[in-house]
Amino acid sequence: MGLTAIDLGLRGAASGVFLLLIFVTLLRRATSQQALLGIAMSAGGAFYAIATAPFVPKSSWWWVLPILSGQPSMFWLWARAAFDDDFVLRRWHCVLWLGIVAFAFALTLGWFHWPALAGAGGRGLALVNLAFALAAAVQTVKTWRADLVARRRRLRLAMLAINVGLIVVVAAVGFAAIPVAVPGAPGSLPTSFALFVVAMLAGLGAFAAPAAVPVNDATAAIASGNAAKQTRVAARAAAGTVMIDPILLRRLDHLMNVERTYRQEGLAIGALAARLDVPEHRLRQAINEGLGYRNFNAFLNRYRLEDARLALSDPTQREVPVLTIAMDAGFQSIGPFNRAFKAETGVTPTEFRREALNRPDISEPRREIG
Repeated sequence: MGLTAIDLGLRGAASGVFLLLIFVTLLRRATSQQALLGIAMSAGGAFYAIATAPFVPKSSWWWVLPILSGQPSMFWLWARAAFDDDFVLRRWHCVLWLGIVAFAFALTLGWFHWPALAGAGGRGLALVNLAFALAAAVQTVKTWRADLVARRRRLRLAMLAINVGLIVVVAAVGFAAIPVAVPGAPGSLPTSFALFVVAMLAGLGAFAAPAAVPVNDATAAIASGNAAKQTRVAARAAAGTVMIDPILLRRLDHLMNVERTYRQEGLAIGALAARLDVPEHRLRQAINEGLGYRNFNAFLNRYRLEDARLALSDPTQREVPVLTIAMDAGFQSIGPFNRAFKAETGVTPTEFRREALNRPDISEPRREIG
């Protein structure tokens, strides 16, 4: 009974934190896709903790388990939204989740009539859940290096490791004799502890105070070389919790605008830090907290896309292929260039060139960091 009491206590605490996260998100009226997916994930976590707790009637599992079976796909979507700043939630994502839940309902309802078929379907669903866990892990690894948000970099691996572990266990139990099984039967203390840790990490991620970020005109002042403006910027930075080196930002501005380092193919933040002869974490902080970028690729694409816009607007480069312009700007292939260009301008590079060359009197001035 002592272990059962601890199990129930951990589940109650985890459910409370999950519900608090939902309440705070609703109170903030957050409507971003990450916030909405976070609400869904928190609701699923609380539902899982309660529905699989000791003494909860197992007669309700026929409708509880199918809903829980959709959690791995929901976690994959949340990982995409949390770790990929370019991710956009589509309708087919919702259809995918509904399809998984509907399939799980069919398995549980058909278990008594076609146990062999339902068992095979359950093992197939377990494989799908494992695939979602793997996809979420790949998403974290793929975007790890380009992530500039220090707090997100610290929390993402711990959060993902525990969540993926839970999903793998849930999916592995799916290979048992029942179509959809959940580790959470009476005495499942490890599961309740993992849920508690997940809830605490989610709470830290949501409630931790964000780092102080200088105002938007700070970078322009630093890059301009104006001593009076730099003094005011330094005072603002000192009043906060971060110190942004104005010399580092000026050197970065020179590399981007004068030397056009962004044109280097496959440029990584480590190589740029080595070029500036500064530790990588200092450069991450400068770009994130000094310039407001959350992703290194977004930082580079700002320069690359403007470089491409200027080339596409140049009548003397009318015959230069779009692929050549993209490669000269630093992109490695035409696909990412087209997607980034349309996301930035709303039109394809070819459409932009046609419109720009029909208005030769319009030109865009070269920008500075800021």
